[in-house]
Amino acid sequence: MILVTGGLGFLGSHIALSLLARGQEVIIVDNLSNSNLQILERLEYISGMYVPFVKIDIRNTPALNKVFEQYSISDVVHTAGFKSLEESVLKPLEYYNDNVSCIMSLMRAMQRTGARNLVHLSSLSVYGQSSAELKEDLPFHYAYPNPYVKSQQMVEEIIQDTARTDNEWKIAILRLGNIAGAFEHAVLGEFIPPLPKNIVPLAMQVGALQREFIELRKQANTEDKTVERSFLHVLDACKAVSQALQWLQGQEHCCEAFNISGEMISIQNLLALISEVTQSKIQTIDAPYYPNAEFDQLGSNSDKAKNVLHWTPEHSLKKTLEDEWRFYQMTLRGQ
Repeated sequence: MILVTGGLGFLGSHIALSLLARGQEVIIVDNLSNSNLQILERLEYISGMYVPFVKIDIRNTPALNKVFEQYSISDVVHTAGFKSLEESVLKPLEYYNDNVSCIMSLMRAMQRTGARNLVHLSSLSVYGQSSAELKEDLPFHYAYPNPYVKSQQMVEEIIQDTARTDNEWKIAILRLGNIAGAFEHAVLGEFIPPLPKNIVPLAMQVGALQREFIELRKQANTEDKTVERSFLHVLDACKAVSQALQWLQGQEHCCEAFNISGEMISIQNLLALISEVTQSKIQTIDAPYYPNAEFDQLGSNSDKAKNVLHWTPEHSLKKTLEDEWRFYQMTLRGQ
């Protein structure tokens, strides 16, 4: 059985459904801070299966221990945690407390119960460096002044240090680009809150005439002055998780990191593509000066994932946006 932490969030729910579609048994834990039980109902309706769910904060180690004791868990996919670069600057204590405490509690529970197979979902930002060609052997820039980046660096250090102490650990760290899109036929997707934190949902709201404009920051050292990011279809991320789990089965002891990224595009060009997909002009205004550190580029080389995990992205960025827009329109119609 595979435990998916944060399994009712956008990425976690798609991973859970993808694993169920592949015939795997899944149990979900989530504290519902960024999700709701309607997603669980949708997962069960789509899969036609009962999906075990436990509402807990995984920082509560005794409660998490009970989950491991009750279910025969062999593998863990860890998606829980806070993920906004900008929000972390405003709430550093929350980000350190949540992200770092979560992995410590999770690995303690795994260690106690003998579960040793872990797929941890990290971010390309963990390097603390701006580049379009990040590679796994690039050292972390630990002085990068962002709490989310620092918390992810700490998490990976904790994972690697723990793996060194016990040769039964089998761990794959997936450093992901920005995730968007929706499940096939729009049966599941991102439920966009009234005040999204990410650029694609914000632009979708403008496309749906729910928002007049979005603020566009133009202070990056790039061709059009907007930052450049890698965007990955959520199903390509699910495929990477599935193939990482399969790869771990054939290993004896490992702790390996893999960059998992899609197409690079500037935010200005991304908005132009969203305008094409939604057939609606995405109105922008100049954002005020942003005083905090920001990556000009965040993209990677995914050759290691291709060679070791046999993973390559299958969906274009346009298809990714079309899938997200289709699901968003369905939610607006109450479907």
